[in-house]
Amino acid sequence: MSAPTHKLNLCSQGIALKALFTGYLVVVAVGYLMAVVQIQLTHGMADGEMGLSVDDIVYSYYGKRSGSALEAKLNGSMKLMASEQDRLKIINWVHKGADEKAFYDTGIRKIIDTNCIACHNASSGLPIPDWTKFENVAEKAKTDTGASFSSLARVSHIHLFGIAFIFMFIGLIFSLAAGVPKYLKASVIVMPYIFLMIDISSWWLTKLNPNFAWLVIIGGGAMALSFAFMWTVSMYEMWIMPRLHSDSRDALLDE
Repeated sequence: MSAPTHKLNLCSQGIALKALFTGYLVVVAVGYLMAVVQIQLTHGMADGEMGLSVDDIVYSYYGKRSGSALEAKLNGSMKLMASEQDRLKIINWVHKGADEKAFYDTGIRKIIDTNCIACHNASSGLPIPDWTKFENVAEKAKTDTGASFSSLARVSHIHLFGIAFIFMFIGLIFSLAAGVPKYLKASVIVMPYIFLMIDISSWWLTKLNPNFAWLVIIGGGAMALSFAFMWTVSMYEMWIMPRLHSDSRDALLDE
């Protein structure tokens, strides 16, 4: 009589492997929430109002062509970084041509030193312009054309590599869920990669044409839904299902 074989599914795994999977899923979930907060603070305030909107996406990637990048930031995500009086003084300087002499004579240099230089300096290590130099400030006082192609290339390759790795491990854990029909499981596993490509591509398309801004929201939203589904099912089959019944199916063989 042959000995019973151990079936590969989340429900039947030992406590050590479940602890490993759970620790990873919890940390990644917190990281995902932090990413949502970061998006709100960087893109969600582009139009000066809380909450991510199509206008935020347009201003972030296509730009606000009726004004400057500096003005858009002062009315958006950097609104709380300076007093109303100081913000209006900088905006007024921009509207008058962003002259170098006026930059020093009207106190703009002092305002930026007081409110901005803590982050906007060469030694901060942040991917933001060094505003200790006038020419860098003047560059941002020009018409706002949104994210530069060089910054899009940098952020795109970081997201493609990083997010693909995250979803590979989440998908690997989820592939051991035996309670999901095989075609649904395969669709959910591949879904983040498809919408990651759509999301990244839409950044570049929106840079060229603001009408593609909706694709950014659709791509990001679909990735979030697939993440939530895989996370919830995996946690359920590891910790709740074993309390209800045993599972002898082999998830990797689509049983």
